[in-house]
Amino acid sequence: MSSTNQTWNVYLSGEIHSDWRERIVVGIQSEGLPISVSAPVTDHGKSDDCGVDILGSEEKNFWKDHKGAGINSIRTRTHIRHADIVVVRFGPKYRQWNAAFDAGFAHALGKPLISLHDEDLDHALKEVDAASQATAREPEQVVQILKYVIHQL
Repeated sequence: MSSTNQTWNVYLSGEIHSDWRERIVVGIQSEGLPISVSAPVTDHGKSDDCGVDILGSEEKNFWKDHKGAGINSIRTRTHIRHADIVVVRFGPKYRQWNAAFDAGFAHALGKPLISLHDEDLDHALKEVDAASQATAREPEQVVQILKYVIHQL
């Protein structure tokens, strides 16, 4: 199938405290790109509490987090496996260990990977960037990469 006739699946992993996902989605729509976007649950409370909400409460935070991480990993692993391209955003405010894990998982599956972060994180993310096919600084650059990959423009 030609790259211009298929719908591409793009998974947007990483930080949840800024509008980077929305900027990519708006760019995809304004460029008319044939892309279906998926992402983790971005409601922090909902994501953290899903395990105890579904499977029952826990006295210790470790087991609460363990339940939630397990359930969230079902979604994450499934979307990454079905993705044609994975974009991983690292923001400046928090350490996103989960984003680094997602990048490693995508790389292990041979998925094309775009890292997205500010220049001041270059050293900390050198291994992630080395595994990525591109490192972008702005969400709009991600959109232009996707446009090029799909339409070779």
